[in-house]
Amino acid sequence: MRALKIAGAAIAAMIVVAALLLIVGVPSGFLTSEIQTRVERETGYKLTIAGATRIGIWPSLNVKLNDVTLQDPKDRNGTSRLTVGSLQADVTLSSLWSGRPQVTELVINKPLLQLPLLRERSGQLISSARPAAAPSEAGKAAINRVTVTDGVVVFSNLRDRVENRIDGIDAEMRLGADRKIKITGAAKTGGHPLKFDIRATAPQPPLERQNIPVEIGLDAPSLLQASLAAKAEVRLNGSTVMINGLSGTLGDGAFNGWASVDLASKPLVKLDLDFQRLDTGAKAAPSSGAQAWSNATFDISGLNYVDAQVRASAAEFSIAGAHFAPAAIDATLGSGVLKVRFSNLGAYGGQASGEVTADAAAAEPSFTLRSDLAGVRALPLLTSTADFDKLDGKMQAKISVRATGSSQRAIMANLNGTAFVVFQDGAIIGLNVAKMIRSLTSGTLSGWQEKQDQVTDLSQLSASFRIDKGQAVTTDLNLVGPLVKMTGVGTIDLGTRQIAFRVDPKLVMTTEGQGRASDPVGLGIPVMIDGPWAQPRIYPDMAGILDNPDAAYAKLKEMGKGLFGKDGGGLGGLLGGLTGGGTAGGGLGTDGAAGGGLSADKLGETLGNLIQQGLGLGLGQAPPGQGPSQGPNQVPSQVPSQGRSIPAPGSPVPAAPQNETIPQAPQDSPAMNDVLRQLFNR
Repeated sequence: MRALKIAGAAIAAMIVVAALLLIVGVPSGFLTSEIQTRVERETGYKLTIAGATRIGIWPSLNVKLNDVTLQDPKDRNGTSRLTVGSLQADVTLSSLWSGRPQVTELVINKPLLQLPLLRERSGQLISSARPAAAPSEAGKAAINRVTVTDGVVVFSNLRDRVENRIDGIDAEMRLGADRKIKITGAAKTGGHPLKFDIRATAPQPPLERQNIPVEIGLDAPSLLQASLAAKAEVRLNGSTVMINGLSGTLGDGAFNGWASVDLASKPLVKLDLDFQRLDTGAKAAPSSGAQAWSNATFDISGLNYVDAQVRASAAEFSIAGAHFAPAAIDATLGSGVLKVRFSNLGAYGGQASGEVTADAAAAEPSFTLRSDLAGVRALPLLTSTADFDKLDGKMQAKISVRATGSSQRAIMANLNGTAFVVFQDGAIIGLNVAKMIRSLTSGTLSGWQEKQDQVTDLSQLSASFRIDKGQAVTTDLNLVGPLVKMTGVGTIDLGTRQIAFRVDPKLVMTTEGQGRASDPVGLGIPVMIDGPWAQPRIYPDMAGILDNPDAAYAKLKEMGKGLFGKDGGGLGGLLGGLTGGGTAGGGLGTDGAAGGGLSADKLGETLGNLIQQGLGLGLGQAPPGQGPSQGPNQVPSQVPSQGRSIPAPGSPVPAAPQNETIPQAPQDSPAMNDVLRQLFNR
């Protein structure tokens, strides 16, 4: 009886152990060495199994390997290898007896593929290990499905301390009996999600030099403007992947061409594509001109690890909101230097040609741009590329600039080169320059006085710039229009978006325009424009009138004929408003009665007051009626000095004028009024 109890207990224990083995698996360390030997013999790669190997028979027969590493024995640095957290193969028991193992599912958990990034085309990225011999028909295994979970691909260069990753790879591959392959999955690259769908039909082994029909679908919203769908014939020729008969769609635009990738060492990509319509790069969000350049850094070091030869053409091409039709570019990438050449690029009714270079070989990237524009419509081009909608007309430009930096602000602050631009037969939108300059008689202006219903027609606006460390200096600014003419010099600080200009405006109060018999009449006083280019201060340079008062008085007399209209009538409303007499819009009368205008006897006195008040108003004083009350012939004892000279090329842009003081101006005297009466009482 006791023996029966012992036997029963032993049987029960065996049943429990058997059940546990069915669930947990039988330790099979004896298989490890056999698997390693066979893989190395047939492929030339070294297989290391650091974890346990188990065989389970529930719920199906399976073999599980843990901590598996596969690498080229010639790779001493270990920069090219595959490690797997666990590898499990489910096999049907009946297939083992037939000699043709049928793997229903191969599960690869947490694979990590490490690949080197090479700067030069030397060494080998693809191992020279022996390819696996084609298994015999009797011994080959069939796999129905492969599942990859939480995979990672790492591209790295230890010397440069560069690492790029593709994370979160979850994929499933199904292989049908008709040799059709379907791969679907998702991943993240640089934090950008993507989904892929690949379909192919595998030929009979060996695959070398046989065409493999492939269809690819790619959806990457943050990288591509639209979904990509393509099909091609892929052929393996040694280390080169040849892609022929390539065609597909990117969004609703079709394309076709060919490509090849040589993976022997540093990848060499050759690509030739023709697009119906190509849209790359989202338009930047609109920003105010006062917003500073971004300090966010960008990285183009990846250009060091790929060589490429690319030719692309498109019937319509859009980049960052700019539109070109047609477009053709040739690009080469080698040793970290990308050169993109474009010629006869259709751009908004005109043509553009030039070259863009990006050099990532040095520690700090550098960029150059050489471009010629001819007959380009300015408004749509500037609106789409720079969010600037104030200029229209036909534009011609020659630009040759270079810069270093890894952010917008650094590039603009380091910009060097030259630029020449001409706008013809157009308009300045939202600005009435003539009215704006005339407004300087009543005070300093802040900003451009923009109004959407106003324009300044221009026959030509031109300027040439010499740029040094972000300082763009011009000495030949020239604006010609029917009602305004202006010349000037100045500096634009591209890094800080500040401007400092000294201009000489000539205004016209007639529709005869620049072609009339008499010349335009100048204001007589240079005008300063400085501060942020989105909201500058505009004020008269009083040093100009104080340095030569006789010439200024002569100009005032000229202004009485031209700027203020015939016989000074153009000032009737203004002067009437200042003196409290006359009807707005009234002409200049001889006795002060006709048309409610201003009498000639009062004109000299009023202009004297206007000049003295203008000196104060133009220097930051409040307009009449908005500040402390003063007598008609009084000048404040202290006024800010606005006289400033334009900075020398390369010098910093001057700050806005400070409230410096000048000696107290003399009190108004009858002699000054007498002079003015003689000038205008004719």
